[in-house]
Amino acid sequence: MSDPIPLDRPPDMETRMDDARAVMDEVGSERAVVYGASESGALACLFAAAHPDRTIALVVHGGCARDSWAPDYPWGTTRERHEELVREIDDGWGTEEFVRDWFDGFDDQMVAWEAKLGRYSMSPGAAVAYERMTHEQDVRDVLPAIHVPTLVMHRERDSPEDNRYLAEHIPGAEYVALEGEEHIPYLGDQDSVTGEIERFVRSVRDEEAVLDRLLATVLFTDIVGSTETVTRLGDQAWRDLVERHHAIVRSLLGRYRGNEVDTAGDGFFATFDGPARAVKCAASIADAVKPLGIQIRAGVHTGEVETVAGKAGGVAVVIGSRIGSIAGPSQVLASQTVKDLTTGSGIAYQDAGEHELKGVPDRWRLYQVVG
Repeated sequence: MSDPIPLDRPPDMETRMDDARAVMDEVGSERAVVYGASESGALACLFAAAHPDRTIALVVHGGCARDSWAPDYPWGTTRERHEELVREIDDGWGTEEFVRDWFDGFDDQMVAWEAKLGRYSMSPGAAVAYERMTHEQDVRDVLPAIHVPTLVMHRERDSPEDNRYLAEHIPGAEYVALEGEEHIPYLGDQDSVTGEIERFVRSVRDEEAVLDRLLATVLFTDIVGSTETVTRLGDQAWRDLVERHHAIVRSLLGRYRGNEVDTAGDGFFATFDGPARAVKCAASIADAVKPLGIQIRAGVHTGEVETVAGKAGGVAVVIGSRIGSIAGPSQVLASQTVKDLTTGSGIAYQDAGEHELKGVPDRWRLYQVVG
């Protein structure tokens, strides 16, 4: 019931995560049990991974890590079925006929109530945009980085495969299957739902702790051809150039809410709580330093980051550094995880092929930010 979403670009997951945090800030909630039902389950997972300091525990009810079908996610919704759903929403949203088709067993009063709720919540066009946005989201790479107590629960009607996948890929998650056909949590046997949540929350109240691991996006930048440039300019002119470069980078880090972790020579290492901001910051830096007669390369990756001696460290940091080292002049390279998590953000990518990252197992598919 908030402002209408733009139909041509519904908010991406990072924006919606920021909305949730803004609400917590406004009401003075420093930490909370984060609950996500149905489509919001993926968003709850992203929030818990990115903000363990704000998350006491995570409860996902009838959710999924990914909505769309894939060869390694065969129980997802096919493109054909998704388009059928879109047409049904576009034609019938907010009508009692639509409610009867989608929900079995409602009496006339409940049908009228649900239809009114739909009309008051959003327009048919907004509902279609929301459905398309949900179909594109994928947080599978986020799940291993969730390190808060987690309960995954669902009723018989909800996809067991979706929910088991969540429980199996979130470290230490508890899995509970409830009886009942109702997908909507507030219908049917509500006591079984609230009872499980109460039991779970009570079990973690005495054990809650803020862990030193979280999901973060790392950004590495450095000046291309710095050795040749310092030789050409001389030491004093180079120092002046580096100072101007640093001022530009720091101003853009502030604009995109990045956290400067380290600076070595002409390179920067920063972290962000959202991948879209990191990508946009990197692209802005690449453009902003060109008038200085220099070019930078940048690498962006999202993964689990550990706090080591007060600084970010771990494998995700190494991967981000390696990606940055193979980027070309004025090129921003991003990992597959970053690309997946920025779906709907308006950022365009071009496949940059598979690469070996020094000291990192396997080959990694990277994407160049374009546009």
